[in-house]
Amino acid sequence: MADTFRITLAQLNPMVGDIAGNAALAREAWEAGRAAGADLVAFPEMFIAGYNAQDLVMKPAFHTTAIEAVRALARDCAEGPAIAMGCPWVEGAELYNAYLICKGGEIVATQLKHHLPNETVFDEKRIFDSGPMQGPYGLGPLRIGSPICEDAWFPDVAETHAETGAEFLLVPNGSPYYRGKFDVRLSHMVGRVVETGLPLIYLNCVGGQDDQVFDGGTFGINPHGEIAFQMPVFEAGLAHVDLDRTAEGWRIRPGEVVQHPGDWEQDYNCMVLAVRDYLRKTGFSKVLLGLSGGVDSALVAVIAADALGPENVRCVMLPSEYTSQGSLDDARELAERLGCRYDYVPISEGRAAITNTLAPLFEGTEPGLTEENIQSRLRGLLLMAISNKFGEMLLTTGNKSEVAVGYATIYGDMAGGYNPIKDLYKTRVFEQCRWRNANHRDWMQGPEGAVIPVSIIEKPPSAELRDDQKDSDSLPDYPELDAILTILVDDDGSVEDCVAAGFDRATVKKVEHLLYISEYKRHQSAPGTRLSKHAFWLDRRYPIINGWRDPS
Repeated sequence: MADTFRITLAQLNPMVGDIAGNAALAREAWEAGRAAGADLVAFPEMFIAGYNAQDLVMKPAFHTTAIEAVRALARDCAEGPAIAMGCPWVEGAELYNAYLICKGGEIVATQLKHHLPNETVFDEKRIFDSGPMQGPYGLGPLRIGSPICEDAWFPDVAETHAETGAEFLLVPNGSPYYRGKFDVRLSHMVGRVVETGLPLIYLNCVGGQDDQVFDGGTFGINPHGEIAFQMPVFEAGLAHVDLDRTAEGWRIRPGEVVQHPGDWEQDYNCMVLAVRDYLRKTGFSKVLLGLSGGVDSALVAVIAADALGPENVRCVMLPSEYTSQGSLDDARELAERLGCRYDYVPISEGRAAITNTLAPLFEGTEPGLTEENIQSRLRGLLLMAISNKFGEMLLTTGNKSEVAVGYATIYGDMAGGYNPIKDLYKTRVFEQCRWRNANHRDWMQGPEGAVIPVSIIEKPPSAELRDDQKDSDSLPDYPELDAILTILVDDDGSVEDCVAAGFDRATVKKVEHLLYISEYKRHQSAPGTRLSKHAFWLDRRYPIINGWRDPS
């Protein structure tokens, strides 16, 4: 029997629903694997359908088309390496998340997902049936077990494979990024290797899908826990990996271990890839945004320039009489440093017309929040008009702190198609700006250097909707607000937990109240890049009508 086995690992970027396009990607990877002398070309979880396809998978026409695409791929790729492909699968009346093994022109084995995740962004118990515990499948000299994603986060599936003769574990995944996720994955996979004594390859996909970004980072572990190889994060590619038969069993031949960057770079890369893929996969090539001279819109502009190239980013300044000269200067300087188009569209005439139109109705009332919001909504109207006219997607610029407490105007500055910084607290926005000013990478299409003027980062945050306005007039200072929100949102903590951490009870209760009454805004907000396990989208699902408040 052969003493080596080569696997081509396809850490690629599929698109949900584009079955033909995903099959074409698979065919290209198979050709590369065949040229490299591979015995098997392996793809991530649900690759042919794209992941996370949610309820689309349940549509009979969809999953039938996906299965037929794999059958066609098997026939077309009969002469050469085997294929391991993630795909929906039907047996009787049951629908499974499956891993299909193709060899010699047909599907020769199926692995069915047993543990179905039903937390954070996943609802697989709603979509799929749970598969039975299974043994391994044979390919050439090897017997391979393939726990599918969540199956490898528990001991039982891998142990069943080992007990029924598996010599190696190949784990296909559709695992989206959140900060610190790689260490969690590695811990679980080391556990499976220690328990079974088998080498393991963790194969993940790459790319943006709505709010989620799949970060790749495919790796292999040999018994005793040493990493044999590691692929980059947020980068599609192929790796040809060899396994060798030794006296102790099969082992992954050591290869390149690509070091992963720190959290600041990974978060930024995640936001850039999210914007790039959201535009590419929805058919857009250009974006615009309202550039206020503030730190949030500045960061979004730089992310967009790094994702799409500065020539594909339009920055629009929409000043009122409350816009400071500093903001005007900062916005223009940022656009010039980036090399983006800069448009100057004052809102004075439009605002006067709206004020005059409403004057008979508002007569006898005092100006206040309503008039402030008219400015924001007029800006939203103008930006959407530009978007419609020129086919440029409007990016929104609200950070997680503002999204949490409703410090944003619905149908105003919340208007748009995507929000790259939706899961980035304000304090992290400042630090992310400093990080980008000090760092540049090859995957960034924007210019090098300190592209964000220091004055934007250092000035007190303000919506500039009235004279001498500061965010701190309405909200706690951002370091305090973000610390409270981290407890209430990210840690699912209580008011008492916040008080125990040293925060004023009245302030915490105010923040809690703002958090709950702003739910209706979040239900109508644009999707945005998920950076944590408690992002405002599928991670955190609260009712809009909600009379409950923490009694503590």
